[in-house]
Amino acid sequence: MSRLIAFVYGSIAYTTFLLAFLYAIGFLGYIIVPKNVDSGEPATLGMAILINVVLLGLFAVQHSVMARPGFKKWWTQFVPKSVERSTYVLFASLLLLLLYWQWRPLPTEVWNFEGSIVGTILTVVFWTGWVTVLASTFLINHFDLFGLRQVWMRLKDQEYTDLGFRTPGFYKMVRHPIMLGFLLAFWGAPMMTQGHLLFTVVTTAYIFVGIKLEERDLVGVFGERYQNYLKTVSAVIPMPRKGG
Repeated sequence: MSRLIAFVYGSIAYTTFLLAFLYAIGFLGYIIVPKNVDSGEPATLGMAILINVVLLGLFAVQHSVMARPGFKKWWTQFVPKSVERSTYVLFASLLLLLLYWQWRPLPTEVWNFEGSIVGTILTVVFWTGWVTVLASTFLINHFDLFGLRQVWMRLKDQEYTDLGFRTPGFYKMVRHPIMLGFLLAFWGAPMMTQGHLLFTVVTTAYIFVGIKLEERDLVGVFGERYQNYLKTVSAVIPMPRKGG
């Protein structure tokens, strides 16, 4: 029965992630969703910046701290290993939903290229980013990344097997294609407001901090193999592989 509960829990966590991911597209792309980056309860400039930065900071702290090996080692004393990843995904997704709900708009335009060729190019960049994010997750095993593989294996009473270090597809050109996709999606805005720019600048800064933290951990796990990867493949800008 505990295996079934773990699977149901993991499925709920994955569904919450999927909702948060799809809402992010609408939130930044002004598509369908009831509340986007430029709508919601208004606030003074200073209060809006404070609230929005705190919301982004909560996500950044959770996303970074819970991903660290030391935290995982401590955390799995209380949480079964099979649902550790699902719990991480669930917390991150709930914080994103909180961000969408409580975000304060700053609707003053920074640029507006809607209806122009530049706007069309930026729209293509926006969608290219989201497709890159999703495709990159499947290249390295989407369901393992978001915790479903772990709870499925637990349901089948199978020992979890780590996927190891692989560089399929995009990963041969950039070390972090998921982060590249997010950067394209965040900056690909035909119309950029102050609030949208705040979101984009803060998340961009966090992406590069997150890359440093993640790569430090990966070097610790994979050693020289990952160090060679660092030396030969660019972080987020697709470039010819160094040294051939």
